[in-house]
Amino acid sequence: MPKAYWIARMDVRDPDEYAKYVAGTKAAFAKYKAHFLVRGGEFESLEGQERTRNVVIEFPDSETALACYNSPEYQAAKAFRAAASDGELLIVDGYDGPQPGE
Repeated sequence: MPKAYWIARMDVRDPDEYAKYVAGTKAAFAKYKAHFLVRGGEFESLEGQERTRNVVIEFPDSETALACYNSPEYQAAKAFRAAASDGELLIVDGYDGPQPGE
């Protein structure tokens, strides 16, 4: 079973309120074995709508990624994010197939 990823792209309107979201997600992310691959950082926008904050979080599988999102711990924190930012959040399955050149 392939790993799964949350891909979040956000524009933060209220950094103080967003900080409450970040603090509130710690319990859910620990419980569901989240691993941050990208957490903000510098980026170069090549196509499409740019967002100021980009995050990629790895989970053991899509079932776990969705369970984290639906958990009471995450849903409580999500209210702060909704009040403080605009953006998109996707859950995407990883790919375990052949790679170019293989």
